[in-house]
This record gives sequence, C-alpha cells and structure tokens, in this order.
Amino acid sequence: MKEATSELNMAVIVVIIVAGLIAFFFGFLWPMISEGFNTKIKCDEAICVCENKDANGNCSNVHDGKIECSVKGHPEQKITCTWKG
Repeated sequence: MKEATSELNMAVIVVIIVAGLIAFFFGFLWPMISEGFNTKIKCDEAICVCENKDANGNCSNVHDGKIECSVKGHPEQKITCTWKG
C-alpha cells in the first residue's frame, strides 16, 4: 500500500509541475511571442520612407536601427519598425 501511495504522490507532483509550466508559458512567454509576431507582420506591411539622406546616401531618419513608418491603408497611424534600407 505504501508503494501505491508513493506512486500517486509522484503523479500528483508531476501533474502540478506540468500545469505550472503550461501556466508560465501561456501567461508570460506566449503574450511576448505573439506581440513580436504581430509587430513583425505590421512592419512587413508598413510603408517606410526615408525623407532625409546624408552625403553617403544613408537614411538619416534611422535612430538605433529603427524608423517611424505608416501603416498600409491607414497613413495617419505610425509604428516604429526596423530599417531594412
């Protein structure tokens, strides 16, 4: 009987650990991953125009590799995307 109780306790512990890992993934990691996907999709469809170029022909609007772009179909909405120049 002791052996059966011990196995049941281990099964409960494993179920609790798995449930905790699932909760951590969907509660903490998945929102960050999903936001990254959505930002990437929006930036792929965005219209990024370099208005000012320096003497070398590089875009001078880029700050830390990022540039402000317009959302396709909604030019009044602005998002910040990585410059792919």
